[in-house]
Amino acid sequence: MSIQSTIEAAASTLPPSLARVAAAIQENPSVVIDKTINELAEESHTSVASVVRFCRAIGFSGYAPLRMALATELGKEAAQFSARGAFGSEISDDDTLREAVSKLAALELLAIEETVARLDFTVLEAAIDAVDGADRILLFGIGASQFVAEDLAHKLLRVGRNAHVLSDPHEAIAATVLHTSPTVAIGFSHAGATVETVRFLQTARANGVATIAVTSAKDSPLAQAADHALFTEVRESSFRAGAMVSRIAQLALVDCLFIGIAKRRYAETVDALQRTREATRALRD
Repeated sequence: MSIQSTIEAAASTLPPSLARVAAAIQENPSVVIDKTINELAEESHTSVASVVRFCRAIGFSGYAPLRMALATELGKEAAQFSARGAFGSEISDDDTLREAVSKLAALELLAIEETVARLDFTVLEAAIDAVDGADRILLFGIGASQFVAEDLAHKLLRVGRNAHVLSDPHEAIAATVLHTSPTVAIGFSHAGATVETVRFLQTARANGVATIAVTSAKDSPLAQAADHALFTEVRESSFRAGAMVSRIAQLALVDCLFIGIAKRRYAETVDALQRTREATRALRD
């Protein structure tokens, strides 16, 4: 997991003084290279001690190790991507449209690469087992996460699986209680703290339903409520209208899950996709 993705995942759980340090680095990662610990503390409106505590919170013994590791990471990324300025810096008012799009594209590419690179295939296999063995698949997410749930449901329906996207929280929770056949519940939340989604998985698990979480936060309530937690690795831009980078990473993870399920019944999957494609051909002409 990259340092910047680690900071992104930890930011929402940090106390205010450490969260300000995280925000300063998220806005411009080069600040760690360009400024001393005293200067970063001043810019973050916090103390040197808080900067040190922040370093330890994300796995470093102090500011110097963080500085060296982040300099290496930024150097590699600068060689890989050609976006103007320090890689990973926020989209700014001074950016041209081309520069802003380049920054966003680079973040989305990295999100997919880092998510797949850090994917726990043992957990993925277990999640595939749970979905493949279920007669009913319940999917739930709020906001942009619902779009990802709908994407997976669409794919599963196209290959003959009984998948339901539940848009109302009360309906979602009720559906997990009333089950008479093998059921799996999949909850989607980038931060892993959306109350309705957490409650959906908690209730499902308490009622004997297999549960899967798709999130970026490893210590989140959603991950703790899941039998199988699949994690994305992202650096979301605060300059956004709804999720952008996190949505792309979740979609990539959903595709990995679907491919695994489809491969279990390869011939049936190919046949189902061909038949449904043929059935809708007239609608596309």
